[in-house]
Amino acid sequence: MSIKKKLVMGVASAALGLSLVGGGTYAYFSDTEVTNNTFAAGTLDLAANPTTIVDVENIKPGDSVTRTFHLENNGTLDIQQVLLETGYTVHDAKGDNGSEDFGEHIEVEFLYNVDNIHEVIYKTTLADLQNMTPEAVDQHVFYPWLGEKGLPSGAEHELLVKFNFVDNGEDQNFFQGDSLALEWTFEAKQTAGEDK
Repeated sequence: MSIKKKLVMGVASAALGLSLVGGGTYAYFSDTEVTNNTFAAGTLDLAANPTTIVDVENIKPGDSVTRTFHLENNGTLDIQQVLLETGYTVHDAKGDNGSEDFGEHIEVEFLYNVDNIHEVIYKTTLADLQNMTPEAVDQHVFYPWLGEKGLPSGAEHELLVKFNFVDNGEDQNFFQGDSLALEWTFEAKQTAGEDK
């Protein structure tokens, strides 16, 4: 290798060494801070008390049964909406109901209790209630009852329900011995999100 090449290689090596040494000794001020953050989700906990609203035997056309139940918000979040889904099954004891639906003969009245005077919020049959969407039931029953504030955390509301076995003035003998098992499913919906 010629002297020129040796000199060029030496200069290049020295420049590389100086850049590495200079880069490694560069100093500056710095500071760090660590933050700890927590996101804890709230809870929705809707309870119906009692869970068995009606358990009646020997009902006949013209009879009425009024029951009180409480909806309780046992969660940490406010409830904006309460939705109700209705389902029932009829046990046709003698198999003679034909096209008649026992649920069409059971009228349901949702009531306010104001100073021991019962005011009807909404009235329909079990058959119609079963065919309504939960949102429609909310608009007819729970919104007038709970209003825009809904059911705040820790609150409870009392609701009266009156069930009437409607006497339609016609022969209803085919319902003798029949039974109807009613299931109500309540669903709580949260309030709208907000800027915390």
